[in-house]
Amino acid sequence: MKKIISLLLLLLLITGAFGQTGSDSLTLKIDSIGSSLNIEKNTLVFLDSVDHFQPGNIPDSRFIPLSDYPARKDVPERLFDKKLYLQFTIQNILASKQAYYFFPGMYYDHMTLYKKSGQGVLEKMDPGEKRPGFVYVELPAGQTSTFLLELDFSKTEYERIKAVLVNPDFLQNFIMELSNSYRDKRIASYILCGVLLMMILFTLVNYFLSYKTEFLYHCGFSTCMFFLMFFSSYLNRRPGWFTAFFLSYLDLILLIVGTIFYLFFIRKFLDTKNKHLVLEKLFKAETWILLLLMFVFTYVHLRDGNILLGMIIENVMKILALLIGIVFIVKGLKHKDKLMKYLAWGSAAQIFFSIISLLIILTDMPTSTILTSALFYFELGIIMAVFFFMLGLAYKNRRDLIEKTKEQEATKLEVEKKVFETRLAIINAQQEERNRISADMHDDLGAGMTSIRLFSELAKTKMGETIMPEIEKISASADELLNKMNAIIWSMSSSNDSLGNMVAYIRSYALEYFDNTGITCYITLPENLPELEVSGIIRRNVFLVVKETLNNIVKHSGATEVKIIMKKEPNGLSLLIHDNGKGIDFEKIRQFGNGLKNMKKRMEDVGIEFYIHNDNGTVVRLYREIA
Repeated sequence: MKKIISLLLLLLLITGAFGQTGSDSLTLKIDSIGSSLNIEKNTLVFLDSVDHFQPGNIPDSRFIPLSDYPARKDVPERLFDKKLYLQFTIQNILASKQAYYFFPGMYYDHMTLYKKSGQGVLEKMDPGEKRPGFVYVELPAGQTSTFLLELDFSKTEYERIKAVLVNPDFLQNFIMELSNSYRDKRIASYILCGVLLMMILFTLVNYFLSYKTEFLYHCGFSTCMFFLMFFSSYLNRRPGWFTAFFLSYLDLILLIVGTIFYLFFIRKFLDTKNKHLVLEKLFKAETWILLLLMFVFTYVHLRDGNILLGMIIENVMKILALLIGIVFIVKGLKHKDKLMKYLAWGSAAQIFFSIISLLIILTDMPTSTILTSALFYFELGIIMAVFFFMLGLAYKNRRDLIEKTKEQEATKLEVEKKVFETRLAIINAQQEERNRISADMHDDLGAGMTSIRLFSELAKTKMGETIMPEIEKISASADELLNKMNAIIWSMSSSNDSLGNMVAYIRSYALEYFDNTGITCYITLPENLPELEVSGIIRRNVFLVVKETLNNIVKHSGATEVKIIMKKEPNGLSLLIHDNGKGIDFEKIRQFGNGLKNMKKRMEDVGIEFYIHNDNGTVVRLYREIA
């Protein structure tokens, strides 16, 4: 409504305007100017919106006082591609030449200064000392001159028309005063830019460490947002062609390019190609549309000059990005993927603060503090998007680390499984070979030993009462060798690898061994033996120790009783062999020295503790812990 009223007033003033160029009341008499002087009341304005006049052919009746021009503080966008003319007359009443800088307002693409002669002919002035956003005006002593300034708008919504003469000695102070009111907001913007710069360095480091392209894409997004924030703050209220170029074109290009980088980042970071096909198609289509519209906007802005078309394209790009962002937020917050939720929250925060920024602009809220600065909220939205990206990245790194650890554990288990299977195959092959050897020994050697024993017994029978000692030794040796061979075959056979089998074999051997020796053997076993696997080497070593112990009892103890007791201990099993003989004399152990050493060594080799001591006879104790 405000723009409509201003436009109506503008039309009324144009139709009711009258020539004032030659009026003495508008001539500015200069005797001295301090730092600057506002001459809006002495300046005439004409906006060539229809007739396309040349500077030398503009009727004086077309000019109106700038102070009465309703659109000087809010130029309608439809007039951005029109020529603007400012006319002012200065009289130098001093005795020396005077020079000033004329400031017409913030943002113009081109400024051309003309000087009118007495006959109304325009003379193009030498630019003199060029300063961005200012034109140099020089006036000889005692002269009165009329100047005409031709201006081209920069096609930005921040167009304002002013008329200020600035003393060259105070030009820098004048420029500083223009931006001083924005100083606090600029400092806040620089701090946020510093945060974003650290984010750029962080993503670059991550890229060079991992070479993951999503970090490169996010770095591109952060870089575009950094330049957008920095130049928006640095150039704010700084006159010059680059400021006009940035506000009218470059800021939008940085925003769209940054958005495209962000779309690439999301697609790669979330792996939408494999996990979110709808988003993948949506983001890909948006990327191509934004690229096309960006190139069309560039052509329209730089070559075609159609302001209305350029604004339509700009709004289409912004609305498209907003709609796709809303779709992503809705899908992201509904999705179970926590990583997607982080990015959705970041986009939601950016849109939320951008809406606040837009409301501040639309309501013309005074920007006296940071909290009423539209740019501050826009920058805060970008920082929040980066913040949620950091949270998502931390979550993704933790998740990837867990998955990598699981993969490593699975690989390790697979390797261990293969090693175990290889070892098991070797053991099985070895056991099969042992079984084959034991079977061959039983079939071949066993039969041979049995034949030798039978033949020796037949020989003794045939000889009658005359028995040769050699025949007796052959029979005894064959019998002993057969027993040893049976023990070896028993220890080699895998079918005997159990605690119960070992105990049964020892029990059978002990009872048979003490038969006809005059020694009574008592064997005590637990009611329920544990079902334990006992390898052949353990069975063999235990049996040999038991055999050696029983042999020592028969030969040296003088015992009449032997007790063999197997007991369950709190943490294992024990086997005791206790005789009632004279005991062992450790002082005279030479004759048993090697035997005891061998017995102890055999038990150490298979992890069994070996003890021997006297207690109303000799006690031999074997003990092993079991799980």
